[in-house]
Amino acid sequence: MKTLLLAGGLGTRLRPLTEHTPKPLVSIAGKPLLQYHLQHLAKFGFNNILINTHYLPEKIDQFVHDYQTSHPEINLKTSFEPELLGSAGTLRSNKDFFADEDDFLIVYGDNLTDINYQKLFSIHKEKPALVTIASYYEENIGQKGAIETDSESRISRFVEKPKPGESDSNQANAGIYIINSKIFEYLDKLDDKPLDFGHHVFPYLLRESQGLYTYNMTENLLDIGTVDTYNKSQELIKKMSF
Repeated sequence: MKTLLLAGGLGTRLRPLTEHTPKPLVSIAGKPLLQYHLQHLAKFGFNNILINTHYLPEKIDQFVHDYQTSHPEINLKTSFEPELLGSAGTLRSNKDFFADEDDFLIVYGDNLTDINYQKLFSIHKEKPALVTIASYYEENIGQKGAIETDSESRISRFVEKPKPGESDSNQANAGIYIINSKIFEYLDKLDDKPLDFGHHVFPYLLRESQGLYTYNMTENLLDIGTVDTYNKSQELIKKMSF
């Protein structure tokens, strides 16, 4: 299965760590965050990976070149965006890369996680799902995508960064999706630029009564978005196996 690893963010909240280093290459226990992603994806057989770039792309390109050389069993490709296209816009612009896939994986590269990708894929195939979103418990839901589901784990409502009182859910979007290739039929109908899954695509798919389901994670996940969470990652990594 092919994977889109989203790695184009500016990492402004991580400064000064990202002044000269793109966020996917910040070091956690001596290894770049991107390396943990590639190792963990390969563990579950996800060896065909497209990585989008924007900020300091030459440094990610060099890392990818070196990693590909030492891991020839993995097929890595980068896609440079002069202007960020948004999470769904990146997918839409790389439609040809996924042309021969029924389902594919999308991973936000600023997360540190030991999710079981094979289990996520199995859950996806058990349901009539266009999209299966990995979710996790989040006490402070206001900066995340809040997910409301029925008893069958089908998503009934998705609210990106809800205001106080807008959603009573603590089930948050983990930024990890299995998506069926039929998604392109819907992406082509949306004009938003940049095009974002949380702000644009998921609410639109719910209005179209498409099957969105969740995989409620029990594994670790940490958004490496701030210096505080970056510091927490140095301890969390000791509990994870890569």
